[in-house]
Amino acid sequence: MATLKDVAKLANVDVSTVSRALNNTSYVHPETKARIYAAVKELSYQPNVLARGLRQGKCHTIGVVIPNLHMTIFAEVIQGIEKEASRRGYAIFLCNTDDDARHEKESLNRLRNGFVDGIIVAGTGKNGRVLRDIQSSGMALVQVVRKQENGISSVVGDYESCGYEAVKYLVSKGCRRIGLINGNPLLAPYKERYIGYKRALREFGLAEISAEDTKQVNTFEYGYDCASELIDQNPDLDAIMAAVDIQGMGAMRALKDRGIRFPDDIRLISLTGHSIGALLETTMTSLEMPAREMGIKAASMLIEDIEAPSDKKPSLQHLAFKGSMTERESG
Repeated sequence: MATLKDVAKLANVDVSTVSRALNNTSYVHPETKARIYAAVKELSYQPNVLARGLRQGKCHTIGVVIPNLHMTIFAEVIQGIEKEASRRGYAIFLCNTDDDARHEKESLNRLRNGFVDGIIVAGTGKNGRVLRDIQSSGMALVQVVRKQENGISSVVGDYESCGYEAVKYLVSKGCRRIGLINGNPLLAPYKERYIGYKRALREFGLAEISAEDTKQVNTFEYGYDCASELIDQNPDLDAIMAAVDIQGMGAMRALKDRGIRFPDDIRLISLTGHSIGALLETTMTSLEMPAREMGIKAASMLIEDIEAPSDKKPSLQHLAFKGSMTERESG
């Protein structure tokens, strides 16, 4: 494996000149820099990022803690985080917690004691003390998708608006009996979607029809069971709103198993859509969230915090991205 000395020898310069050219720490004549870059390419030289980071007091690595990747918005959020991190010279270290508070706590503690400069977290809401402790230690921290701690910067969706706009859309299609498949009300996205749903129902004079359970909410089975419950208890139901796509997919299968047609018999809409909705056999109407953009922004905010001098840290920010209605076959 080529070393810095090998590059310096081939380019006929000092090792210190190679270091300055590659790190852009001071001026190096353009012709000299061109020779150094040519030597790097010829030798396939790979700098030791970890060693360089330790010398600079940084590892150029971001920890990312998320609850689930399987057919959820988090998969696209991660793509955005990785894209922005890579653009700015950072790698990511991913922890999947399955929405288990104990696993999340273990992941957070491993990251804070490991080689990461900051953490992006979509939390369970049960480790606020750990998050506050990490922040107070001086480590950069940003919440994504879920905002649980008001004292920590966040990048989320405007979930209340999603709940409200979905009801408004369905009413415009003639629906009057609108059911909601939601999730744990202790988690901010589910709580806020419900608030928006209730606000719209009051405005249009409609009755609440909702279903939720104690099981894992980001699953196909959860959507299937909740949709079955809604139909069994409300035979005149004419629309279902699912909090996330995977719930909507389960609901769609439950309704198809009963011979219910879309959108003639019932309209179905996801409140947090991503690309999967367009790939289904019956494509799903949804409020599409700009997940990649949310990930890019979360990474950008974190890196700005990491790289800012201790006396010039960025101000607290809470950003909410709006969803956009995408009408498809189900609604």
